[in-house]
Amino acid sequence: MKLYLYTDGSSIGNPGAAGAAYLIKDESGRIVAQGCEAIGVATNNQAEYIALLKGLEQARAAGANVIEWFSDSELLVKQWMGAYKIKDAQLRALMEQARQLTEGMQIVPHAVPRSSLPEMEMVDNWARGVALGRLQVRGG
Repeated sequence: MKLYLYTDGSSIGNPGAAGAAYLIKDESGRIVAQGCEAIGVATNNQAEYIALLKGLEQARAAGANVIEWFSDSELLVKQWMGAYKIKDAQLRALMEQARQLTEGMQIVPHAVPRSSLPEMEMVDNWARGVALGRLQVRGG
């Protein structure tokens, strides 16, 4: 099954109060899963990785074998593709978790501007909202 995953992480202060959000749709555009979570103090890059992990967990649980993944983090997408090295040990560990989660799956990554897709604007608003304490935590 092919699913579309949209992820975003936000950190107010970098590092600072952070949130992670994801949205998953099927090929018909139906929402399969969505969620956002305050993740405590983190950097923006850590928040982006955590958003990816949460989204991948839900996509795997939904039975995805192909995931078109959209992120506004060019760094994260380029690191996923191997174009950029991951120097930070914490980020490297998060990438290893993401790779393990996607074993047997095909991931098609896209680095896109946050305002380019309505789904990206949604996850951006959710991640910022939970980081700022303005949005209730939700998931599933």
